[in-house]
Amino acid sequence: MKREHAARRRRLMHMMGKGSIAIVPTAPVRRRNRDVEYPYRPDSDFYYLTGFPEPEAVAVLVPGRSQGEYILFCRERDPKQELWTGRRAGQEGAREHYGADDAFPIGDLDEILPGLLENRDKVFYTMGRCPEFDHKIPAWLERIRSKSRAGVHAPAEIVSLDPLLHEMRLFKSRREITLMRRAARISAAAHVRAMQCCRPGLREYHLEAELLASFMRQGARSPAYPPIVGGGANACILHYTDNADELRDGDLVLVDAGAEYQYYAADITRTYPVGGRFTPAQRELYELVLAAQTAAIDKVRPGNHWQDPHTAAVRVLTRGLRDLGLLRGDLRTLIKTEAYKRFFMHRTGHWLGMDVHDVGNYKVEGHWRLLEPGMVLTVEPGLYVPAGSKGVARKWWNIGIRIEDDVLVTREGCEILSAGVPKTVNEIEALMEGAQKPSPAARGGRRRRVSIQAPGRGKM
Repeated sequence: MKREHAARRRRLMHMMGKGSIAIVPTAPVRRRNRDVEYPYRPDSDFYYLTGFPEPEAVAVLVPGRSQGEYILFCRERDPKQELWTGRRAGQEGAREHYGADDAFPIGDLDEILPGLLENRDKVFYTMGRCPEFDHKIPAWLERIRSKSRAGVHAPAEIVSLDPLLHEMRLFKSRREITLMRRAARISAAAHVRAMQCCRPGLREYHLEAELLASFMRQGARSPAYPPIVGGGANACILHYTDNADELRDGDLVLVDAGAEYQYYAADITRTYPVGGRFTPAQRELYELVLAAQTAAIDKVRPGNHWQDPHTAAVRVLTRGLRDLGLLRGDLRTLIKTEAYKRFFMHRTGHWLGMDVHDVGNYKVEGHWRLLEPGMVLTVEPGLYVPAGSKGVARKWWNIGIRIEDDVLVTREGCEILSAGVPKTVNEIEALMEGAQKPSPAARGGRRRRVSIQAPGRGKM
């Protein structure tokens, strides 16, 4: 990836133009509670350009600088501190292993960076992303302005780096697509594992534990976001993360989880019956959501625009809800008045990449942007019918369904990166039935050993 990071920096500096400078700090360390920090992850923009994983670092890009265009400020080597918190690259490592043309201690930032800003016309820096850093920029500029009588001028503009950098990140390279395929495969295998383990009497967090363990066994050290495991009524809460309730026979469970692999995210949702068999009402709504997803994925192809998959999903869902009696009225009117939002209140997808809700504009100059090869998006229609829904038959209550896949736009159409997870009713029921059948040894009198058990029936 070292060469790819260098190519990204060159491309960005070309777009910035001569006479400019870019300043990109990484994310700070965040404290969880006394003496304990959250697991560290660098800022995505910073890592995209540098591949540098350590905190307390700032990347500076100076097109045309004769001593080197890429400068990295980072922590110095400190054997005593490294004994406690791990190895550091230091300035030598920043140059040798991470491609910096020049490297300085982070403690020297205030002394050196103002000199790099001198006689530059434009500063590319995104204000508001890192409040702890924002106040430094005006102070440095003021210091340079104080030298005006010596013929030194300060940059006249501060321009957000986001439009340039985020447009780059929207289009995935071959290497990025390889990593995203791997993230999706890891996540798919974990979803299959959770589906096989699911049964009444477990807690939602038992499935979460299986997901996380499966991620880590396959080399993904963390989820891309807090997993959602919502059984029954909890499936109707879009961002439910308590994951604490008992899974009950007769309910559906909605599982939204994805691994992060080498800083790239997957995002997959599957919904399935806790007891392994859909009820007739659950099956009808599930197959409606699946039909909407199929219609939406069919619209993911070059030349279509971002809104096309959502429009296709909305039409299928609205027609189906009307046919099932959850909505009443003329189809066109129901769509125009957005009557479906009572049961489908979110968008059909989002960009996916280093961030699970990745960067990139959805509209360009006021128009939905066209889909192009190299873009990756989710396709995730859903239906949510909480208990007490007025005018809705009780058989539909507490059914929450979402089906989500990760989709790469290709030259020919699209590729479903997360295709390794069953999603038809028959596939799901067959997988769950097979997982719950006793093994040959068990049929011969030996009790089958399983990885998790319901509370009160033994140890995990």
